[in-house]
Amino acid sequence: MSAPEGRGALTSRPSLYSYALRLHRAEPDGRLPAMGYPLPEAPGTRRRSGRSWAEFRDRLTELLRPLLVSPDAVGAAATFDLRLSELASPVRPHHIRLVVKRLVLEHEDRALALARCLTRTGTSAEAVCVGLALLARLGEPEDVPYLRTLGQLRDLTGPAVFALDAVDRPTAALVWLGHHAEAPELRGLVDALVTADEEAARRCLVTVPREPGIVTPETARRIAEASRPAELLLRAPVVGPGDAALTALTGWLLFRMTSLRGDWAEILSYPDAVRAYEAVVAHAGELTPTLDHYGTLLSMALDLHSGPSRLHEWEPGRREALLEGLGVVLSRPEYVAVLDADADADGDTDGDGGGGGFGDGVGVVGRRRIGWARRSTRQLFSLPAQPVTRLRFEAVVRDPVEPAMVELRVLIDGRPLVPEFFGWGPANDPEYLLDSGRLWATGEPTEVQLAEAYCTEGCCGALYVTIRRDGDQVVWSDWRRPAPPPSSLHARDLPEYRFDAAAYDAEVTRAENDRSWTWPARRVSRLIAAGLRDRPELLTRWDVRLGWVGTDVRDPDRTAMSLLYAGEDGSLKQYMWHIPEDGTAPEERAAAVLHRLATVDPRTYGS
Repeated sequence: MSAPEGRGALTSRPSLYSYALRLHRAEPDGRLPAMGYPLPEAPGTRRRSGRSWAEFRDRLTELLRPLLVSPDAVGAAATFDLRLSELASPVRPHHIRLVVKRLVLEHEDRALALARCLTRTGTSAEAVCVGLALLARLGEPEDVPYLRTLGQLRDLTGPAVFALDAVDRPTAALVWLGHHAEAPELRGLVDALVTADEEAARRCLVTVPREPGIVTPETARRIAEASRPAELLLRAPVVGPGDAALTALTGWLLFRMTSLRGDWAEILSYPDAVRAYEAVVAHAGELTPTLDHYGTLLSMALDLHSGPSRLHEWEPGRREALLEGLGVVLSRPEYVAVLDADADADGDTDGDGGGGGFGDGVGVVGRRRIGWARRSTRQLFSLPAQPVTRLRFEAVVRDPVEPAMVELRVLIDGRPLVPEFFGWGPANDPEYLLDSGRLWATGEPTEVQLAEAYCTEGCCGALYVTIRRDGDQVVWSDWRRPAPPPSSLHARDLPEYRFDAAAYDAEVTRAENDRSWTWPARRVSRLIAAGLRDRPELLTRWDVRLGWVGTDVRDPDRTAMSLLYAGEDGSLKQYMWHIPEDGTAPEERAAAVLHRLATVDPRTYGS
């Protein structure tokens, strides 16, 4: 059923849909407005009621239930629009969606008719949001033009996109980009997509700036959903320079979508991810061998190997075949030569964690990337194959073009645990989980934090598991997530996992001894931490304690230590000690640090 637009507004005020449509028709070439149109000014300011969330939920549910079963959708919509004044205060769209999501819809046809009346004739943002929330559950293709138009009102963009995601992903992405893509570098792409000019869109697409500040992980996903680069690549009859540029851009978008520096991995919300990976690997051989292309292909391989992308629906053997294809490309002589730009780029030419100097041929970031590429390539393609086990720990370092991030990925039955059941951030780093001995199982149950939200646990939570030894088995159980999961994708309960104790111990031992992922400064920090665990008196004798030790966020080639102590006034003081890369072996630098701590009061270091 549909509510004809010609029935007009339910009150003397124009509907929000007609208001948005009028503004949109005034735009040249039907362009989408950056940041959207404001809502029309209400005739008065609604007073705030001070209702609690529970009171609002109950009252809105009470108002909606009889209307959802009414055979007169127009009358029901009019009644609802008028009675919304009872709620007194403006309501967040997210709260409305939560209420509507929980409603039992006994007559879906009547609920759909009501939704269409509310979205097409509603005069208040709250009434329209209820309609949009219903369409997120019941919407059909005929609703897309109305949703697209309403999505141009800035207060309704989120609810409209949420509803569009269920029925038309490309349009949802276009509306989202129209609102959020403010950068001039992206407006041309939005305009080309609006006019359905495929050639212009393709030209704009390949010039999308590879800058994290402009293209966030969600922006990357929306660009891919709106422009469908995988479809363009897979139907290309002949591979040319334009296709190579499109291949590189598609691979980079996939890389951005796998970022965990924010919320969840956007790659899991990208329904065309499998086809996109297939398209890039199919054309990877035509890319010019450069460090950027090497980094993109290697990042794809790392994610296919142990990252969130494993959670997509893969045909048997297909993911493994793509990994093999990427390995073949990266093993070509011309790609191997890319990593020869600086013979000592990772300071560890023999892979044993030893030191080495840096050359000056490719710049600081280039040298870091070359070192990272060598280590990560060895991890994936050169080290001896490990036996298949139910539990696997993989220390993974992300491409240094983004701020350094190291996580210990936990794979159970081949599936990465943290992105599947948590989603707010990456797994904790190897130092926290492995070097501390937290993963060892004893007869005494121990709760371990496997991951923390990128914004901190106090904001969006963490993922905890209790580990215990039960005879010849190790048990992971009693899972705890202090905050609600970010989406229904992560809302499932975690099961109890049981592992063979001998195999579990062997895997923890292997992971603890794996140094293939480390670079010199990181190795130094791990050795210092180990030395302080063995000799705590090095700090306690000075009434000093360790805040943390690791690599400097701004300079990953420099080791940093936070030392805490009480000042003369009783306040807590912190001294940050930075240990630069000096060409000596990590073992020598760590030994020098420990020796100084043993002989010189660290409270005097800043003097």
